[in-house]
Amino acid sequence: MTAQHDAGGAHHARDQHGLLAPPDEAHQQHQANARRRGLAAHVAVPGGCATLLLIGAIAAAAHGGLSGAWVLVLAAIVVGAAGVIAEPGATLFVVGAAWLTVAGFSGPPYAELQVTWLAGARAALVLSLTALAATVAGAVLRGLASSVTLGVVETGGRRHPRLAWWRELGPAGGLDRRRQLAGLALVAVLPLLTAALVPAQSSLSLSDDLLIYLVGVVAVAVVGGFWPAVVAAVAASLLLNWFFTPPVHTFTIEDPQNMLALLLFITVAVTVSSVVHLAARRAVQAARSREDAAALLELAQTVLGGADTPAAILDHLTATWGGGAELAEREGGRPGGPADGRASGQWVKVASSGTMPPDAPRTRVRAGADLALVAAGQPVPVNSQLLDGFAAQAAAALDRDRLRTQAAQAEALAEGNRMRTALLAAVSHDLRTPLASIKASVSTLRQTGVHLSAEDEAALLATTEESADRLNDLIGNLLDMSRLAAGSLEPFLRPASIDEVAPLARHEAESSSNVRLIVPDELPLVRTDPGLLERVLANLFANAIAHSPAGRPPVMSASHEGDLVRLDVVDHGSGVPDELKPRMFEPFERLGRGGGTGVGLGLAVAKGFLSAMGGTVTPLDTPGGGLTMRVTLPVATPAKMPMAADQ
Repeated sequence: MTAQHDAGGAHHARDQHGLLAPPDEAHQQHQANARRRGLAAHVAVPGGCATLLLIGAIAAAAHGGLSGAWVLVLAAIVVGAAGVIAEPGATLFVVGAAWLTVAGFSGPPYAELQVTWLAGARAALVLSLTALAATVAGAVLRGLASSVTLGVVETGGRRHPRLAWWRELGPAGGLDRRRQLAGLALVAVLPLLTAALVPAQSSLSLSDDLLIYLVGVVAVAVVGGFWPAVVAAVAASLLLNWFFTPPVHTFTIEDPQNMLALLLFITVAVTVSSVVHLAARRAVQAARSREDAAALLELAQTVLGGADTPAAILDHLTATWGGGAELAEREGGRPGGPADGRASGQWVKVASSGTMPPDAPRTRVRAGADLALVAAGQPVPVNSQLLDGFAAQAAAALDRDRLRTQAAQAEALAEGNRMRTALLAAVSHDLRTPLASIKASVSTLRQTGVHLSAEDEAALLATTEESADRLNDLIGNLLDMSRLAAGSLEPFLRPASIDEVAPLARHEAESSSNVRLIVPDELPLVRTDPGLLERVLANLFANAIAHSPAGRPPVMSASHEGDLVRLDVVDHGSGVPDELKPRMFEPFERLGRGGGTGVGLGLAVAKGFLSAMGGTVTPLDTPGGGLTMRVTLPVATPAKMPMAADQ
């Protein structure tokens, strides 16, 4: 991924949704230009000064063996090398140091700054033209190298553009502008330091003055960084030359040792400033790295804490840095399409957080072939690597969110397949059994060659009726279960009396005399759908009747507790183990209790109806053995209706 910055938003095409389109050729060229910078000044300037000092030392040691023309040529070579590989600002400083080297070491007496106008102008012209030509050549070479590197890196990974040399003065260079300005302001202390040292020259030597000024330059480097320290080093060398190097109040240097001392002072001052600047930058970058690491840790904690959605990740980004953020996805694209994406699909918003000002610069980070994170309006620019982390997490969260959706859909499909399979088994066996009984009874009754007694006919008719009732119950439960599975059940809730619904449910069960009802006179009305509640109680009664031993019919007792009415349907059968009770309400589940003849839908339908009406059903153990199904329903009104306590 590559972080792409647009200063004004003019280089980005927008689609109909207002999102940023992929980078165009102009933006890629802008990105390539951002990479065209040379060797950093805090490395090139000390290296150039040290090389020029070495040339001067060699010329002085040769005692005329190295002519002034060769000194100029060697100095021009150093300037040319700096122009090709270094930043323009560093090249300017190296040109100045090279001119001093040519002026002081072109001929004897060496290290005396006594240059003629003609020689000085010639050296300045040659060095300036060399610097100009080398700078242009270096810019061209770095531009070509940057474009080639861009083409290779962008296809396989990401590459963040380095800042131009003038950007080093800004916040991205490691030191903010406030510190830069404070360092420049501190340079003004050097004239005051000079005014304090001039009266004390009788007790101070030039070496003492050099050390004192070196401390001042280092202080400027600590406060303001490299370039203010370079300004301080130049100013200090000029002050030392004018006020403390004989002959004073001129820039001429008579003593070669003084010339060498000034050159060493400049070299050491620039080198120390470079080291201090690097240390200050590293400290600032380390602090930012700690902040970025803390932000990534908070992001990881957010994801691990359960907020694993693209919207939650974007909310964390905008809550921490402000502004707005969007996750965009390209739809309708084709793999291997154009790099700008304009002809291979449109970008649509997947998730967003915060507000992006319309005129704010956009920062766009690719999160995959068809995903991009767009951020804007942050008061402080967000580190591009940090945005890469947010983009990767947002893309992963989007994938996981879609996988969860697909898994839920697959689970629902599997559940539907399981229900269809169970329904097929029920249709092939349980529904065919009553149909076979009805068919056999009717066929026997219609036979003309067989004489049946009245008792036989009554028995066959009873079998037919019983099988028809059983078939009706099975089909009713299947239809009810299909309504629950489709989510089309809409209960009509209203106040209803248990003493009106329970007898109807008992009559719907297999035998009117098999369930005993105990309903207190003071029992309040319940808020329910009477028709659905009748089906619930009928299924519970039928289940209790099927599993009750002979001579001990099931009982339904009603009671009132707070805002709930409790109905207990009690049987004294074999009961259900605790580990099997959660499975009782699953569709088509039969736990092997003796006496059951259904397809395993009655309890599932009862639980589904009660959930739709705001009630619950809980299986409990009956004291002495058996199963108690406890139904709870909300109270509608405190009204009481008279009814016998025991029916």
